[in-house]
Amino acid sequence: METRIKVFKNLYKDSVSLMQISAELLKRPDIDGASVAMATETNLHQLQEAGFELNFDAGPNDLFVAIRGADAEVLDTILNEVEGQLTAAPVDQGDTGTYSQPNTSVEMALDAQPDANLALISVPGQFAAAEAMKSLRLGLNVMLFSDNVSLEQELELKQYAEANDLLVMGPDCGTAIINGTPLGFANVVRPGPIGVIAASGTGLQEVTCRIHQLGSGISQAIGTGGHDLAEQIGGISMLHGMRALAKDPATEIIVLISKPPAPAVAETILNLAREIEKPVIIHFLGAEPESLEGNGVFAAETLAQTAEMAVGALNGSPSRTTEGALDLEAQQRLKQVTGNLASTRKFLRGAFAGGTFCYEAQLLCRAAGLKGYSNTPVAGYLSLDNIWSSRENTLVDLGDDDFTKGRAHPMIDPSLRNERILMEATDTETAVVLFDVVLGYGASEEPIAELVTTIHKAQSENPSVPVFIAHVCGTDSDPQSREATIETLESLGVLVASNNAEATRWATHIVLSRQS
Repeated sequence: METRIKVFKNLYKDSVSLMQISAELLKRPDIDGASVAMATETNLHQLQEAGFELNFDAGPNDLFVAIRGADAEVLDTILNEVEGQLTAAPVDQGDTGTYSQPNTSVEMALDAQPDANLALISVPGQFAAAEAMKSLRLGLNVMLFSDNVSLEQELELKQYAEANDLLVMGPDCGTAIINGTPLGFANVVRPGPIGVIAASGTGLQEVTCRIHQLGSGISQAIGTGGHDLAEQIGGISMLHGMRALAKDPATEIIVLISKPPAPAVAETILNLAREIEKPVIIHFLGAEPESLEGNGVFAAETLAQTAEMAVGALNGSPSRTTEGALDLEAQQRLKQVTGNLASTRKFLRGAFAGGTFCYEAQLLCRAAGLKGYSNTPVAGYLSLDNIWSSRENTLVDLGDDDFTKGRAHPMIDPSLRNERILMEATDTETAVVLFDVVLGYGASEEPIAELVTTIHKAQSENPSVPVFIAHVCGTDSDPQSREATIETLESLGVLVASNNAEATRWATHIVLSRQS
């Protein structure tokens, strides 16, 4: 096997664009391995774990391209193509004969757009806090897409922002919709009267998309980053967002989403929520809804129910309805599709691109009495000894760092998810394969193109295949149509639920009936 590595000194590109280039390379049949990234310590470690030798000199300001394949001449050609992508000259601006000068600092960008009030920071983690602080000192709100920022740095940034009436979304904030503009991994939803604040990226996507599907819309969708509700940070960004949405005349309903916060932080958030003179819908995944409700605060059991209660609140009906039991029609449909399953097929296997979807699925399975394994287990689930091999009931978050070392996130490049689905489908013990498809900006432009081939392969090579159950997180206004995606999946025999909770309940019902 041949390897080619090239380093570009002092060349910066944002992580999303580099992951997309890596994903395209990995789709090529003549490429066995590929990584295009900034030469940070983390990325170099991941490159080494992917089987590349670190026999080159590069630092965090440098960009590297590493590819592996059988044909040396082909690799040289591909390397030249990638170099052309990375070093292309600025495009001609019409007939003026002038060229655009890229902004090389926040100050330059602000000079070019003096009315801007938000900076999106996506640089290697060791530089992210400094760039965010520069932006704050220029009077800009900040969306900090970068991760690997310490809690101490996060606290310093957020305390400075709060003292100056500014908002910091992040670190590791991958999703937001501000004034109708999707940022990071976000979906195209209609404007409307519901404001959302979330410490979960795919949780925010699921709720905003579901609100859109129910006919309403979003005023603002604010991401806080996953550590905002930790005791050390104290929920600074969520609290700031709540006060802002409380004053916003375009926001009639406020929605809060997070995994359970630190108890003291949860109490602070609840106290403010009860003071706001607008209905507040809260979903802290795994928390008992009854412990959160009162004084205009209503709690949901699932992400989908959160959206339904928010839309209901617009009509004065935000109450929570009981979830869990499947209606007779759904039970009959599930019984029909399991009629030809081999007797050995009795376990649930989940392959998720969205970490929050995997988390929610585990909670719902646990509540139904179906325990199992995961690489990111909730309380009551067990940790997988080998993340690459499932056992009994297994739900896997393929977007976790252990799976994305040296490769793009499965929302960008679904190939790893597809490989896992094929592996689970060919396991004679698998009764149901449960998965998500996430649409929107930043996600793969063709999220199920290879999945179609994967499912066909599983169906053609096995006399008995498991039931495939999916849900599609997105809208028909996204770059990838949700309706067309669902139609394609259903044409393959996949059962497509309206949301992640419904998909999980279908899967759980099937598996419990086969294990009883």
